Amino acid sequence: MRVVPKWALLPSGCAPVLLAGGWTIAGTLEGPAYDPVTQTISVLAAYGAAGFWVMTGALVALGACYLLTAWGLRAATLAGRVALGGGGLAALMVALFPAPTSGGSLRHGSVAAAGFTLMAVWPVLAARRGGAAPWGLRLVPSLVATAVMGVGAAWFLFEMQVRGAPGVAERVVTSAQSVWPFVVVASCLLHPRHDQRLT
Repeated sequence: MRVVPKWALLPSGCAPVLLAGGWTIAGTLEGPAYDPVTQTISVLAAYGAAGFWVMTGALVALGACYLLTAWGLRAATLAGRVALGGGGLAALMVALFPAPTSGGSLRHGSVAAAGFTLMAVWPVLAARRGGAAPWGLRLVPSLVATAVMGVGAAWFLFEMQVRGAPGVAERVVTSAQSVWPFVVVASCLLHPRHDQRLT
């Protein structure tokens, strides 16, 4: 297991702040016409939305944060780092293929679904076996994180189908997905063997 550089704390810690800050500012710019309970984050990044550039910028920055975190998270397995980086690319693609102002979009929906999936499975793919692994890369916490994110994604899909509260479900699951990389990086840096290079 290789050392995780301290700079990885910056992108992993910025991700949840950028995401929440983006939807908060873009929602404020949109005004009372936007309902954060029943409308998704993608509505804020749609062409013509008042907060289009804010939310699009936040998604681009979020994708960059995931990519940088995947690059720095050397203690994780390669499969986990690739999945996290793929989630970052998906965030960039969501910004590149915004949702239309009305109706659905196969490209946007497909990219968003791929992003949800990659961000849900990366914790378990990144896990290392054995007690020497940092807490955030141990199998049980990683399985729990993947399960929580998977349930959150299923909840979001359910809310979209019943036209309930998809905005709430999406914010909960994307918040969990954006916080977990920071938790993993912090656990690696706090791990007693962090200063050693383990094979």
